[in-house]
Amino acid sequence: MTNRNFQVIENEWIVLGDGTRLAARIWMPDGADVDPVPAVLEFLPYRKRNGTAPRDEATYPAFAAAGIAGVRVDIRGSGESDGVIDGEYTPLELANAVELIEWIAAQPWSNGNVGMMGISWGGFNCLQVAALRPPALKAVISIASTVDRYNDDIHYKNGTQLAAQLAWAGTMLAYQSRSPDPAIVGERWKEMWLERLENEPFFMEDWLSHQRRDDFWRHGSTCEDFDGFPVPALVIAGWADGYRNTPLKAVEGMPGKAKALIGPWVHKYPHFAFPKPRTDFLGEAIGWWNRWLRDDGDAADDMPQVRAFILDGPRPALRRESDPGYWVAKDEWAAPSLLELELDEAHRLAAGPKRRASGRRLLRSPLDTGTAAGEWFTSSPDAELAGDQRMDDTGSLVFETPVLDEERVILGRPVLRVRLASDSPLANLAVRLVDVHPDGTATRVSYGVLNLAHRNGNAKPQPLTVGEDHLIRVELDACGYRFGPGHGIRLSISTAYWPTILPPPHDATLDIDLSSLTLGLPLIGAHRKIEVAAPPNPDPLPKYQPMEPGESRRWVERDLQNGVTRYRIVDDGGLNRHPENGLAARDRREETWTIVTSDPLSMTGETRWTCVLTREGWETVTDCVSTLACTETDWLITDRVEARHNGETVFARSRDRRIPRDCM
Repeated sequence: MTNRNFQVIENEWIVLGDGTRLAARIWMPDGADVDPVPAVLEFLPYRKRNGTAPRDEATYPAFAAAGIAGVRVDIRGSGESDGVIDGEYTPLELANAVELIEWIAAQPWSNGNVGMMGISWGGFNCLQVAALRPPALKAVISIASTVDRYNDDIHYKNGTQLAAQLAWAGTMLAYQSRSPDPAIVGERWKEMWLERLENEPFFMEDWLSHQRRDDFWRHGSTCEDFDGFPVPALVIAGWADGYRNTPLKAVEGMPGKAKALIGPWVHKYPHFAFPKPRTDFLGEAIGWWNRWLRDDGDAADDMPQVRAFILDGPRPALRRESDPGYWVAKDEWAAPSLLELELDEAHRLAAGPKRRASGRRLLRSPLDTGTAAGEWFTSSPDAELAGDQRMDDTGSLVFETPVLDEERVILGRPVLRVRLASDSPLANLAVRLVDVHPDGTATRVSYGVLNLAHRNGNAKPQPLTVGEDHLIRVELDACGYRFGPGHGIRLSISTAYWPTILPPPHDATLDIDLSSLTLGLPLIGAHRKIEVAAPPNPDPLPKYQPMEPGESRRWVERDLQNGVTRYRIVDDGGLNRHPENGLAARDRREETWTIVTSDPLSMTGETRWTCVLTREGWETVTDCVSTLACTETDWLITDRVEARHNGETVFARSRDRRIPRDCM
């Protein structure tokens, strides 16, 4: 079933029951009309025509050559598909996906077995659609996704608001503002475009209207019913990405269904991700589909429950092309044993000290503590990754082990337990696990954040009782890491982690009981070292025609005269033309976060996007601006869109909303 010829169907209209036409690009193995084949669906709002085309073209030809059809469909209101998007992972979106699966299974070229796959949005909705049990869906591959939409997505993290929430709202506003391609939809393109511009939602409004974990977030969270999940799931993530917790949550929640693979990567497919080493994802996926979509072979049955890359002391760098480490397998995953470190009388972290620390420490971090955190959502192994932690540690309480005389290897989620009091009813806590190299360089291994009003859960937050001690538990993100001899293990605690999380309305001081502090490190336990195959093609992404260069920059500005810190981002992929369809595209993002270091209410965020689509004699441009500010009681959000066709403004709109803060 290898090296089969195939054809690419550039656009296929799939008509839903309500008459909506969705646009599909299909990679079809030759001979499927007489020898039907399985198919894999990927369902996204990111434009098959030019948005995800490079990664699609690095993936689906290999599937088709192996006799597996690839069906890449644009969600309603995206790319060339009809209608207007109505939100993120909505019941309508998932119902449309179920219809698509039924359509695929009913085609004469289909053997009736469908898989669903994707990274990020497509990784989310393939799990969510599987939970709806469409009969033809037999297996999924979910990459960089979540099973808990409230705590492990780009919106909130343990009751703290992520700056990435505004960034993503601005991104989706810009993405959905782009026009269809007249080469596909014909003269209807402008009518379709104006309909989208007029009716597209600003997702931030929905998200900010649900600041606690309510039914809005429980919808689509697979963890709500792990026992009912019906199909095998290969769940993949990277330690350098914000979505690193999902594989272990999946195998813990549905051990009979899920397999986990975790590498060192940012938010990319594993066969072209950084930092290296990469994996032969295409070979992995083809084996998975062969097992579950045509019952061919048993390699997937023999796969260890967890395969993970153990990072071995990577150093912060301007660009991390490759990380040191090794692969391990755990045939069966179990909750790891915790090595519990406490503070001794010298305030050092130690296992079972003879005499524990006594006394208390006050902590109120500068509000701009966190500028070395990198970004929650990472797509490049450069300044998007966490930098040397020594700068952020200066605004934190820091506790450290003596220099290690033997290695400590961990795999799982570290846990901090501590008793503290606050002078404010609302406060945030940020906790980092840090590897201190022999020369003092500090690598962030993992971190966790908590809105202390959410200390007892995210559904019903409770403000702190001022001056009263509260026992706090913070679970850090999953990690796989080796602390080598000569290194030290550091715990850093701060009340701010900006701009990763946004501050509460009051700049709280915490009073920490040192005798109560316990850091639990998840020991790796029984495992075996393994080799994981590298991709046969080290550079699978196609090359498009560059027309104008882009740029990527991240920098921090500190106005010492006025006490203002700005965190600034520019991402511009340049103008690039697809060599076959002739469409050229450019997306430029500028993002700025600002805070006065003595005033949490001064916090502002702004994202600016310019999106260009062009071919000879035709051009559309949209400029989108999204902002977030606050008062003590409210969040203030705005979005503005202006659209131009061949230089003439055809649409402009501005919206402002005020949304009450809810224990945040």
